[in-house]
Amino acid sequence: MKAFFGVTLFRKYQADSITLNQSLSTYAGTLTCLGERFKLGFFSPPNSKNRYLVIWYKSTPSKVVWVANRNNPLTGLYGNLTISNDGNFVLLNRNGSSIWSSNISRIPKSSVVQLLDSGNLVLKDNVSTSSGSYLWQSFDYPSDTLLPDMKISWNINTGSERYLTSWKNTDDPSTGNFSYKINMKGLPQLVVVMGSIIKFRTEPWNGVRINGLPRPANSAFHQIMGFKEDEWYYKFEPNKNVAAS
Repeated sequence: MKAFFGVTLFRKYQADSITLNQSLSTYAGTLTCLGERFKLGFFSPPNSKNRYLVIWYKSTPSKVVWVANRNNPLTGLYGNLTISNDGNFVLLNRNGSSIWSSNISRIPKSSVVQLLDSGNLVLKDNVSTSSGSYLWQSFDYPSDTLLPDMKISWNINTGSERYLTSWKNTDDPSTGNFSYKINMKGLPQLVVVMGSIIKFRTEPWNGVRINGLPRPANSAFHQIMGFKEDEWYYKFEPNKNVAAS
């Protein structure tokens, strides 16, 4: 157990995945992606006794980029992440009750939970390692941070959305008042809303780019607004033309 800037992280061994009959707990274990950029484990915010299953930057442990059970914290000292008999991975409290789950309906042959180098936490069937075999992925459930290749999106047929939401405050990662999403009233644009009130908006997409966003200080990343399979999406990704340092 180690504390960073008032944040308590719990860890012992390092691996990038767990399978059936393996688990992580608040007392033992984290996952570390193979590239050693991201870690998954248990976290307590400053001035809070609640515990959350989170992903953070290994080099900056105080920077949490994703929270699983943000609206349903562990209130005791003990929590356990494991794979259930139906193939879901679940977060259990000290009484063995599930407080969060991947909630897939298809039962895989052999579930594997893996933390990828992208920061994406995935549930897949062990018989295949292709991205098409992901049964569940954290990139479909953003918290407050947009990582490279993670999308915010709007499905024009179903109206379903992926978007960022702020923490309630620095001691509470539950859903806050601000959201960052795609607005589809007219041409797509990006907006920051507080409840139903738009506090910031970009210019509409002009077919090439979205104006009104801060330009990156370097060309290591580029921004993309696109349309695919009935879905408008926005993301940023590494520029392959920039050599890795």
